[in-house]
Amino acid sequence: MVGATTAYTLFLRGRARELVLIDANLNKAFGDALDMNHGHAFAGPMRVWAGDYADCAGADIIIIAAGSAQRPGETRLDLLNRNAAIFGEIIGNITRHTQDAILLVATNPVDVMSYVSWVQSGWPAHRVIGSGTLLDSARLRYLIGDKLKVDPRSIHAHIVGEHGDSEVPLWSLANFAGKPINLTEEEKEEIFVNTRDAAYQIIEAKGATYYAIALALDRICAAILGNEGAVLNVSTLLDDYHGVSGIYLGVPCIVDQTGVREVIKVDMSEEEIRRFRASGEKIREQINGLKLD
Repeated sequence: MVGATTAYTLFLRGRARELVLIDANLNKAFGDALDMNHGHAFAGPMRVWAGDYADCAGADIIIIAAGSAQRPGETRLDLLNRNAAIFGEIIGNITRHTQDAILLVATNPVDVMSYVSWVQSGWPAHRVIGSGTLLDSARLRYLIGDKLKVDPRSIHAHIVGEHGDSEVPLWSLANFAGKPINLTEEEKEEIFVNTRDAAYQIIEAKGATYYAIALALDRICAAILGNEGAVLNVSTLLDDYHGVSGIYLGVPCIVDQTGVREVIKVDMSEEEIRRFRASGEKIREQINGLKLD
């Protein structure tokens, strides 16, 4: 559903000239492509078709949303062993046909799977990007805005670290119009818990999340294809980021046609740094348990 919804979002917004759907279930990809093509009278021109890995040749961006779905009551990290094996085949098929694209990873646990994609592809880290905490930050901005009755687009707030249970809200930087967020500690904690647990609530209610993550992936694609230099909280390889190195985590980055052009080292409080490092150690433990070729 994440892949199909992302494809539909890209189609509606006319992000590219060509869009190829690749799926182990060929009929599903064919049906999705046909369904979108029937809407061309209402949308802009875009060639959409169901293809195979050979179609990766010449692609600007390859979005990986394949993998085993998160189940009710299951954490993102529980998905690790199943999805790492799936990715070995996917990355091998991609790299046989291109060495020049940008890999955009959405599959959970996204920080670990982004690291796996980087290692298995052998590509420069700036061209292997995870969706990271972009969606988490959007959820935080929405909940703050709802509380303050301010448009979420006017709220500046960041979630960093793991896209998951150990993620970290940077309350020390949160503001609108340069004005600090005036909430009690209890209100902040309630907002953070609802941010962190949002996916679990949605999965319990309808089985999966896919609308908002599709919008987040579309936003990253727009930044790349438009060479925007946009600041987005994506997952990238860190090098001494507040003491964290050698793993992928979500942090603010400048994203343009090269991928991650620059990693922005934002200020954090001592407590936020402690929690960020703890989040990194959680991901590192998972990575250290992997057996990658």
